[in-house]
Amino acid sequence: MICWGESCRNQDPGFFCRLATRGVRQPVWVVSDARRLSDIQWFQSKFPNQTHNIRIQCSEETRAQRGWSFTPGVDDAESECGLDSGVEFDWLITNEAEALPLDEQLQPILKLAEEAASSVTHC
Repeated sequence: MICWGESCRNQDPGFFCRLATRGVRQPVWVVSDARRLSDIQWFQSKFPNQTHNIRIQCSEETRAQRGWSFTPGVDDAESECGLDSGVEFDWLITNEAEALPLDEQLQPILKLAEEAASSVTHC
């Protein structure tokens, strides 16, 4: 499956993005699992004013405490770390015990989504 997906992306970096958005007319989309710079670039080129990048992060120590352990060939693959550099994030959400509560961190994002949804004229 991964080889097939990589083959599709190599031929057409926007292949899966186009499939995911075909026929969709919602005022707000949440793409929860973009994994490659080409995905971000596609959305930015097609929806430059609407695309906002959010990164959810925590330390490797916290991840390890939650049961994660590094697996060579998996955790260093583009599908796992392709967005670790080269992306400007509009918001960083911190998933750590000592971080601000999630609802506080999400407030500016939710406000933006509410504004986008309310600006759509309904027939």
